[in-house]
Amino acid sequence: MLKTEYIKRVYDDLKKKNENEKEFLQAAYEILESLEPYIEKHPQLEKNKIIERFVEPERFVQFRVAWVDDKGEVQVNRGYRVQYNSSIGPYKGGLRFHPSVNASIIKFLGLEQVLKNSLTSLPMGGGKGGSDFDPKGKSDNEIMSFCQAFMTELYRHIGEDTDVPAGDIGVGGREIGYLYGQYKRIKNKTVGVLTGKGIPYGGSLARTEATGYGLCYFTEEALKVMKKDSFKGKTVVVSGSGNVAIYACKKATELGAKVVAMSDSNGYIYDPKGIKLDVIQEIKEVRRGRIKEYLEQVPSASYHEGPKGIWQIPCDIALPCATQNELDLEDAKVLVQNGVIAVCEGANMPSTLDAAKYFMEHKIVYGPAKAANAGGVATSGLEMCQNSARLSWSFEEVDEKLKEIMINIFHNTYDTAVSLGDPFDTLTGANIAGFEKVSKAMLALGVY
Repeated sequence: MLKTEYIKRVYDDLKKKNENEKEFLQAAYEILESLEPYIEKHPQLEKNKIIERFVEPERFVQFRVAWVDDKGEVQVNRGYRVQYNSSIGPYKGGLRFHPSVNASIIKFLGLEQVLKNSLTSLPMGGGKGGSDFDPKGKSDNEIMSFCQAFMTELYRHIGEDTDVPAGDIGVGGREIGYLYGQYKRIKNKTVGVLTGKGIPYGGSLARTEATGYGLCYFTEEALKVMKKDSFKGKTVVVSGSGNVAIYACKKATELGAKVVAMSDSNGYIYDPKGIKLDVIQEIKEVRRGRIKEYLEQVPSASYHEGPKGIWQIPCDIALPCATQNELDLEDAKVLVQNGVIAVCEGANMPSTLDAAKYFMEHKIVYGPAKAANAGGVATSGLEMCQNSARLSWSFEEVDEKLKEIMINIFHNTYDTAVSLGDPFDTLTGANIAGFEKVSKAMLALGVY
């Protein structure tokens, strides 16, 4: 519950202006509530209306995307880009192609991205974008047609020192390639205006693995410091089966854990012997199939309709890597009852606020998304560095830098929580640690 009059006033005004944007208001409320202790100690923030400026995007762009499908018919989608805050660097954040995408989701993701990017310690502001276009069931030619149409509008709003998008749900290496090809065609420039690019045309090694690997590096350090424990010998449940989930599964297994469940939007699989990741990768990365096809190659596993039930499976570590609000209070209670010791987020805001608070109140190691899943954008920042210097680092070099960044993010988050009196309140720790850098930059830059 909001306590300070200043923050109540800011949030009430935000509700009036964005009354139908539930995801955005959810993210804003969670952030503002946890920032109250910091704001009370820094009256200059109210004097300079830093919070009002922080929650309001610097720029929000919505545009039409008209493209032609394989039948020769014109299709129309909506495109979005929010440029949220550039006080510490150029806007940075992914593009999401999914039918659920709307203004509320783009703004919630952009606001979260501001703090996430700040936590990496790299000079990157926050942004986000995407479209309600659904890549599922589309041919390569249709996806190329859409991406080219999308970039034909987006190109005028981005640049290597202005706004550098990357991928997100529905936007992988294929889509980034088509987007970058169209940007090059229009601008006649070879620059680092997108990250997540293919290795032959300026991408970074370890970028594909970065979010999933980074999630596990964060979780391993958190277990070590907060529980004097590790992944070794633990049972893990990973929701999702996209890029983040796949590489979280891989790294958790390398660190000695056994991943027993994964999911997609249709349902989940349970394999008590341990998920065979090569099977998942063949289904998801090669054939772009559904996770229930796992049973065709591993008949001893079981498949269950609907992804929600995955949190009923007893585990030591839960890594939600699917989508926002996939884990609610009832799920949290079941996980705690079944003995979970750590819940770290690979997706953006996968736990509701009630669920997150329940974990922290019960002394569960909780890794909020803006901290735990920052590995992807951190490595995107490293890709930007390589592009600017016209260099290419080895996989080992990038992976080592990623690990160092994730360990530092954990300690910044944890140390801030400790300083506030509750080492398990990592949500407040992450929000304040990220916000402090942004607010100091905004104060230093004056009114802009």
